[in-house]
Amino acid sequence: MTLEKQTRRQELLCINTEKVYDWILNEATFELMVDGLELPVNPVTGVQLECDDIDQSAVTCTVTPAEVDPIIVLDREDQEFIIDGEEIKLQIINIRKNFDVNVFVPLIAELGGRMIEVGSAFFTKCEQVILCAPDGTDIDVTYTDLDCFVCAVNCDMGSSTEIDELNVTVSVKICQSIQSTFDVTLELVADLCQPRDILPFPPCPPPIMPAQCPVIFPVSDPCIPEKPIGKFPFKLELNQPIDIEVELQNDEEENGQEGEE
Repeated sequence: MTLEKQTRRQELLCINTEKVYDWILNEATFELMVDGLELPVNPVTGVQLECDDIDQSAVTCTVTPAEVDPIIVLDREDQEFIIDGEEIKLQIINIRKNFDVNVFVPLIAELGGRMIEVGSAFFTKCEQVILCAPDGTDIDVTYTDLDCFVCAVNCDMGSSTEIDELNVTVSVKICQSIQSTFDVTLELVADLCQPRDILPFPPCPPPIMPAQCPVIFPVSDPCIPEKPIGKFPFKLELNQPIDIEVELQNDEEENGQEGEE
């Protein structure tokens, strides 16, 4: 069944959307100290882990925005700038970002080599950016890349009554898109969209025969009988005859040689 397209016509429309006042891409790298992470118990045996039970050369991490208030705009301040010889008023934006970092360690091979989570830490970083962001605009921060790696590891062995602790230095890299936006209602003239045609379901496929092996059967050479002779259905080819020369001695020469002797 095919939809009958309505006659296209344009209408004056009002659309709610966001106007982008300014937009920058920003990259930041910083180090974070995560200290005092107590080693957990072995999830398989339930025995408290110690420093000798983990592979300190393969400690890893993950970093994610905090679930609560990942981005907080602290304040904004107007500032006059001269750009291309023209005076312009921009805003200095103070932003606080909250993150969660999780640290993972692998057990040694004798304990199975399983990767386990040691613990997590909450941390905050602040930064300033310059945007065209007058009062009333929103500041939107989107992470295009958020990654970390463990730079240094130290495991403190506790006493017989204390739990061993892991101390790590984490390097965090952030790639972010920062925009100042404002909700607007746009008036424009545009065509109204129409639904597309319904796609038909494909028919059942026809039966497919397996491919033959014409190299060996059936033989298509008209000089070869349709039915093979014997049990080999191949084309037989005769080798070319070979000329053999045999030198025979004359009987008379042989007899004369015997008389002379």
